[in-house]
This record gives sequence, C-alpha cells and structure tokens, in this order.
Amino acid sequence: MKIITYNVNGIRAALKKGFLAWLAATEADVVCLQEVKATEKDFNLQDFKALGYEVYLYPAEKKGYSGTAIFTKITPKHVAYGCGIAAYDQEGRVIRADFDDLSVMSVYMPSGTSGEDRQTFKYKWLDEFYDYTQNLVKEYPSLVICGDYNICHKPIDIHNPKFTTEPHHYTWWSMRFPSIRERNLGWRIDYQGVTECLRPRLKRCVILPEAKHSDHAPVLLEID
Repeated sequence: MKIITYNVNGIRAALKKGFLAWLAATEADVVCLQEVKATEKDFNLQDFKALGYEVYLYPAEKKGYSGTAIFTKITPKHVAYGCGIAAYDQEGRVIRADFDDLSVMSVYMPSGTSGEDRQTFKYKWLDEFYDYTQNLVKEYPSLVICGDYNICHKPIDIHNPKFTTEPHHYTWWSMRFPSIRERNLGWRIDYQGVTECLRPRLKRCVILPEAKHSDHAPVLLEID
C-alpha cells in the first residue's frame, strides 16, 4: 500500500498547479490531505473519481479554512469524521478511514503561530489528541497518523540546527521569501506516524520535494 500525506494549502490552488496530473503519476492507494480549504461544491470530484479515488472530505465550518480529506482507491470499511471534540471538529482537523488490516488518519494539527490564544489552543490540542489516540489504538491497533504535525521533532528538522550537521530533509518552506525553498531553508513538520505493530510492514518513507503545488512537500509511505 502506498500512502501519501500532503498539506496542499488549498486544493483549488493546487489543482491550478498541476496537482491532478501529479497525483495520477504517483499511483498512490491512499492520499491524506490537509488544509483543503474547500467543500465538495468548490472543486470537481469527478476528476478524482476518474483516477479511481473515492473522496472523503471533512471541511471546517469556517469557509476557506483548514479542512482534511482522504482520497482512496481501496474502499474503507468505515470513515470517521472528527475526533469527537467540538473545538477541533469544527475546524475539520481529523478524518480517519478504516480498512481491513489498518486505519489511516489525516490530521491537521494547530500551528499556534498567530498568537498566544492559538498557542494555548495548540497545547490543549496536543494533550487531548494524545488521549484520543491512546484510546483509539485499543480499538484500532494498526494505525497510521498522517499529516501536518506543525512540530519540529528534533533539531535536524529545522535549517541551521544547533546539534547536528547531517543532511537536511524538509517538508515546509516559508512563502515570505521566494528563495527559501530554492536554498532549502525549511522545516520538517509533516510526518507519517505508525503504531509499533506496523513496524515489520514498513518498506520506506520518503519526502517528495519535486512536488510543488504548495508551500509543503508530500511524504510517501510504502507498507506491506
């Protein structure tokens, strides 16, 4: 199974930059999107269905904001919209598709960069989302959590790290300065996290920096 996670920063904008042709070339089985910023009425679902994808969209209540989606060529047994916490569900931050032998979640975690209130919101999210997933894995032990985590896990995940000189592999570049991406001065904030029981099935996980439909890069996971 090939799973891709991608913060598209607006699916309508991504479509204008060749997203559909790129997606067809990936031959991904499951595609998890974040910051879709659209409802089903805002773009042509038939274009994706023509590629063999079923489309499951979870937009935010606020128009043109946040939102997650899962496109899948494998029909899920069940699709769960939201995590049951109103403050996050109204922003469309979590959608999950359950398959026969694993579950895949698309998550857009809060950034906390717009002010102290949102940073507090983010800290609360981290606590409550952790509790949510800890309970979830009891029922769905084989879980893949895809998405924009909006967190740099280690010093290597941000350019000019203080504690490492290893090569940099990033998934997001600021749009404030056009040369930032060309110079690869980015952050790694998009991940595919898996539960421990899936470790033996992992084949590879790579960033796809050649895809430039967004200020993020997609991340590909291959799993047996």
